[in-house]
Amino acid sequence: MAQARVGSVATLWRYPVKSMLGEELEASEITAHGLVGDRAYALWDVASGRVASAKNPKKWAKLLDFQAAFVETPQSTTPLPAVQMVLPDGTSVTSETEAVEDMLSETLGRSVQLLSSAPEKVSLDQYWPQVEGTVHQDTITELVLPTGTFFDSCPIHLVTTSTLSSLQTLYPDGQFEPCRFRPNILIEPTEPDAGFVEDAWVGGLLAIGDQVRLQIDTACPRCVVTTLAQQGLPQDLDILRTTIQHHNMIAGIRASVVQGGVIHRHDPIWLES
Repeated sequence: MAQARVGSVATLWRYPVKSMLGEELEASEITAHGLVGDRAYALWDVASGRVASAKNPKKWAKLLDFQAAFVETPQSTTPLPAVQMVLPDGTSVTSETEAVEDMLSETLGRSVQLLSSAPEKVSLDQYWPQVEGTVHQDTITELVLPTGTFFDSCPIHLVTTSTLSSLQTLYPDGQFEPCRFRPNILIEPTEPDAGFVEDAWVGGLLAIGDQVRLQIDTACPRCVVTTLAQQGLPQDLDILRTTIQHHNMIAGIRASVVQGGVIHRHDPIWLES
């Protein structure tokens, strides 16, 4: 099998609670379910019977004002640790705090439950803004999630710095920070001006460090979350509009795990074919 060095791990992120801000990591264990602890928790909207997601900002944009992190490093061989959540007003609670669901519900203005495992069938609302080039316009659709998970699709999402730089060049006034795209792995390509280089990796196998192997399943279409105000960034619909107009809504790739292990920041990445 031929190998070509295509880049290295620039940064790693885990998002313990779906749609809340996550935690940047130096290293992470990878299993068939992705980064250990990623999207391990989610909020359940009691009224709709669906997962709360910033993909429907009309209800849940405020989730991006919450910060979530584990109280200790999760391990694949031990029960999931508690997660700490910092609310928009600075109040800190954990998943073990008494009346935590009441506090979350009051802050969000909707009755929610905190789940640490996904029901057999789970879905969420996805809002499509009025942007030319999309099938749906100012519409909410239902997105059914993979069975037994809180992932939108595949368990690992990756994007390259060159893709974000290319979008920045196309829309200089925009702020194409990685947090808008919520990757698990940000890749620094061997060629910094490689453009949308990861498009060509779909269908291939990425080897990361000494252990981890990922199957690149699909390109990653973007959604309204990229446009929302978060971490000091303004709301900006032109972030999504630029991605749609110039790259068919695609920015990044989605992957499943062929071989688990541990990955680290700065690990080399090869494309196998």
